[in-house]
Amino acid sequence: MLCSRNLAYGFLLLWAALVFPACTQAAESTYQLEVGEQRLRIEIAATPETRSRGLMYRESLAEDAGMLFVFPDDREVSFWMKDTSVPLSIAYLRHDGTILEIHDMQPFSLDPVPSGRPVRYALEVNQGWFERNNVQVGMRVHLPQNLPPVR
Repeated sequence: MLCSRNLAYGFLLLWAALVFPACTQAAESTYQLEVGEQRLRIEIAATPETRSRGLMYRESLAEDAGMLFVFPDDREVSFWMKDTSVPLSIAYLRHDGTILEIHDMQPFSLDPVPSGRPVRYALEVNQGWFERNNVQVGMRVHLPQNLPPVR
């Protein structure tokens, strides 16, 4: 009995060591940005791997959540909705956070949604979020100061 209790305790400690750092890491990867009067909790996609995966395979997205795609330089980009079941809207942003374009994207669509001109950022949110919050082309997104390194 004592041996099995120690074994169970050992497994509990191992589980906690594995789970709690992951929880801390997830919290650190969430940032806040402001668009007009609204605030969003966002994840950052700043590497080729995270930009490629984006919001694919998600079942849902909180109303005040999104993902900011960060590129190392200004470039024309294109997004699609392969393996993405959540309807999204995307805003393409200049290097200073000014919104240049906003587009709606349909779940699982393979149709490209190009930026049309060089951009530094793309912001994905639930479809219609920009409209519901009166966010329009020309407005400025106030980006987090402490963005992770971009590759």
